Amino acid sequence: MKIPKSLVAKSVKDLAQILDLSPAAGAEIELRSELNDKVIEIVRRTGLTHDQVAKLARTSRSRVTAILNRNTKDVSTDLLLRIITSLGYRAKITFSRAA
Repeated sequence: MKIPKSLVAKSVKDLAQILDLSPAAGAEIELRSELNDKVIEIVRRTGLTHDQVAKLARTSRSRVTAILNRNTKDVSTDLLLRIITSLGYRAKITFSRAA
């Protein structure tokens, strides 16, 4: 049995190619990853507990914990944005032509 070659993705674009995803799916992964990064950063900076964040965002503590552990499989982009907004921040999405 031949051992499959390991593949390394250094960017979201590389990951999308390895997984044979569409450019749109790759863009969605990138956006959600950036939103997740920002949620984690804001929560760390504010020092709020998972329960406090959950109450502010009107969601469960277990969902907040999952997000902070980067487990966003069943988490909507809307919820990520709602958490950011409930913590006093505003997301601003910019557009540029794809290379």
